[in-house]
Amino acid sequence: MFMNIIIGASGQVGGAVAAGLLKKGKPVKAVVRDERKVSELKGQGAEVAVADAFDKEALIKAFAKGDTLFAITPETGQSDDVLGDTRKMLDNYREAVKAAGIKKIMALSSIGAQYDQGTGNLLMSHMLEAAFSNLDVKMTCIRPAYYFSNWLFHLDTVREKGILPSFLPPDMKIPMVSPMDVAKKVVEIMTSPNLASDRYEIHGRMTYSPEDIARAYAKALNREVTVQEIPRDEWENTLKEAGFTTDAIRNFIEMTDAVIDGRKLSETGEVIVFPGKSRLNEYIAEAIAARP
Repeated sequence: MFMNIIIGASGQVGGAVAAGLLKKGKPVKAVVRDERKVSELKGQGAEVAVADAFDKEALIKAFAKGDTLFAITPETGQSDDVLGDTRKMLDNYREAVKAAGIKKIMALSSIGAQYDQGTGNLLMSHMLEAAFSNLDVKMTCIRPAYYFSNWLFHLDTVREKGILPSFLPPDMKIPMVSPMDVAKKVVEIMTSPNLASDRYEIHGRMTYSPEDIARAYAKALNREVTVQEIPRDEWENTLKEAGFTTDAIRNFIEMTDAVIDGRKLSETGEVIVFPGKSRLNEYIAEAIAARP
């Protein structure tokens, strides 16, 4: 059987993709950095390879005998050169793909990946989509909307103070989606013999604002929750206190500005949009229950 290589198999989307493929009886080789994740993934039925994205030789070994690759460009907030490190990572992916003879690539990108400048972290997705050009591979790009899970970063503050900090204006509605809906659609596309497009967007049931997130928190926690917009001149210090590096701060701010001014938008043309099924209230309630 054709082997599915899953990068980031210990993450929320990559892990769910690996699990979904295994449930369908598809062979999976999970690629992780942390050896502590190996036994759990093996217990699910996956082969496991431990490899860092910056270790080309380890990746070449990990991709061996692979047919299909699920590729990501993870954001950590810890890089001193976000785009430079992304380029190195993608160069290693490319060399490992060539060495293994990978035939198909499923790239986890982002809405807004069509722009080639001025979008900060979204440029990582733009680079991912272009990384395998001129190779004899079938490339499919998945562009999710803003993840519901991004708001879980503030769960402790919401619980303790009833305040939801937000870089976005409180009433600004944007496409959002559950990462689990994204994983389900990735599995569906990866196991489909016939693809209708090489680019897919995945949105939620509707657009949401920070105020909608606050209401979902309020319902789940049974307390009042208020959105507190972070003033623009406090963004840098807020991110610095959260442990972001100088370059990560710059790219995050550039990305956020792009979202606010509308550059994190759907692309017209040959892009098929799928609506997710998860409800925001249910997602937030389940996430809170999982983190008592």
